[in-house]
Amino acid sequence: MTSAGGKLPLSTSSRMEMVDITAQVQKAVADSGVGSGLCTVYSPHTTAGLTINEGADPAVRQDLVGVLRQMVPLDFPYRHQEGNSPAHMMTTLTGGSVTVFIESGRIQLGTWQGIFFCEFDGPRNRTVWWKILQG
Repeated sequence: MTSAGGKLPLSTSSRMEMVDITAQVQKAVADSGVGSGLCTVYSPHTTAGLTINEGADPAVRQDLVGVLRQMVPLDFPYRHQEGNSPAHMMTTLTGGSVTVFIESGRIQLGTWQGIFFCEFDGPRNRTVWWKILQG
């Protein structure tokens, strides 16, 4: 089994936002030359996650951020004193990685799906890591 990997730099512009990174992941897969396998994308940040969801309608991203804001209280008596405790909670809810199949050199997503970097403590310069396993 062979593998390839790398890092995708990105910048966020809001405190909370979902950035579509589908095209960058697809480019990494295409550049790897792997025809069939798995691609895992990982966020090495404790206040930013990853998810796969609808990519066609930007309102879905806004709704997801809105629901997370409703689910995670900003005024909870958090013990962590850096002021970004809600971001840690939201990252736990979204998760830190996603894995997609690769067939014929393309990531396999549903018709409306995209891969999103979920910023919860921005704006920041961030990096996501990717790893492709051929198989």
